[in-house]
Amino acid sequence: MKVGLLGCIIVLLSACVSVSGPVDKAPDLPAPQKALAPQRLTYTPDDAPTPLQAIVTRPAGAGPFPAVVLIHGGGWTGGAPDDMAPLAERLAQQGFVAFNMAYRLAPGARHPAQINDVATALDYLRAHAAALHIDPTRIGVWGYSAGAHLAALAGTRLPEAQRPQAVVAGGLPADLRKYPKSPLIAKLMGTSLADDPAGWADASPVTHVDAGSAPMWLYHGTWDWIVGVNNAQLMHTTLSQAGVESTLYLISGYGHFATFLWSRGAEDGALQFLRRHLMP
Repeated sequence: MKVGLLGCIIVLLSACVSVSGPVDKAPDLPAPQKALAPQRLTYTPDDAPTPLQAIVTRPAGAGPFPAVVLIHGGGWTGGAPDDMAPLAERLAQQGFVAFNMAYRLAPGARHPAQINDVATALDYLRAHAAALHIDPTRIGVWGYSAGAHLAALAGTRLPEAQRPQAVVAGGLPADLRKYPKSPLIAKLMGTSLADDPAGWADASPVTHVDAGSAPMWLYHGTWDWIVGVNNAQLMHTTLSQAGVESTLYLISGYGHFATFLWSRGAEDGALQFLRRHLMP
């Protein structure tokens, strides 16, 4: 029994991967550098209906550094920036300013409130670039699950001038219309697909892909029964057909939560992707 259990663990931790699209052939990531202590700030304007905070973690030094907005998951109804804290620290150690943002949650706030909060965060970064030691022309977005949904919307639905320069999306629900009976999406939308097909389409990143969409690194577990891997495959195909750079990194045998917790290889690839797009 012990041998069998150990074998299962080894299989899980050494899951096979497949990659479609551009793959960075760069050498190993640089040795981690010092990251400063995280700082909290309010990024919403004084007249915002709900004050929202972000946790900023940056490298030591004057910069300017590229920035990455981090967007947590939680089915649009839960989660918090603390969920992304380990990734924020790793980004800072690799030379990025991590802007780990909160956003309004459903059902108290419904689409498009959440993507509007992401847009506000991007505007804040650009307006306060000097104080945050960032280069406002080098901003990426990285999200997982519901956060990936918002990251992908930022790279497709926002006006081109407001979009980030690169997007990393893990466990992405690319087309919400695939889940007409989802209670979480119902809370996000406040309507059913039957009653508001246009609204559900507007909330689906895949419907907004065009030639000006941000390049994307997509990663997904093949055993994800919460957000089917066909979402990532559809997004990858749609981006590629529009002439947009897209890399699809599939982790065989991983589910939704395992991909978030143990996808070090996907993280490494995403960091190389971000370095190429944000560190010329």
